[in-house]
Amino acid sequence: MMNKFVLLAQQYDGGQAAGAALPGLLMTLVYLIISVFFIVVMWRVFVKAGQPGWGSIIPFYNIILMLRIAGKPGWWLVFFFIPIINIVVQIVMLIDIAKNFGRGGWFAAGLIFLPIIFFPILAFGSSVYGGASQPAGG
Repeated sequence: MMNKFVLLAQQYDGGQAAGAALPGLLMTLVYLIISVFFIVVMWRVFVKAGQPGWGSIIPFYNIILMLRIAGKPGWWLVFFFIPIINIVVQIVMLIDIAKNFGRGGWFAAGLIFLPIIFFPILAFGSSVYGGASQPAGG
């Protein structure tokens, strides 16, 4: 008698499980596509700025390279581990990155609030890296 119930439960769950897995699979696929796209975008931004593109996929090293692009010293990485200060330092870094690519304050605001739109514009657009406005020491 118990085997009938187990068999019926397995048959019923088989169809439901397949239908329930589809949204999760689609979300994973969308996440992977966005991740690969952003790797390409950041790789291009780094290369435009004269930095190694592969550095964009290495944790912590990519922040050091972005600080170099912004004209800030690499030791500023320490600030990224301090709550609240890290937000301020990131905003300063993004403003200087926009400036060093010849963009203005509105573009910097775009990098801060809508990076999914403005970093691809920086990567694939006509922006040219003009060099760091300040010497990058350390």
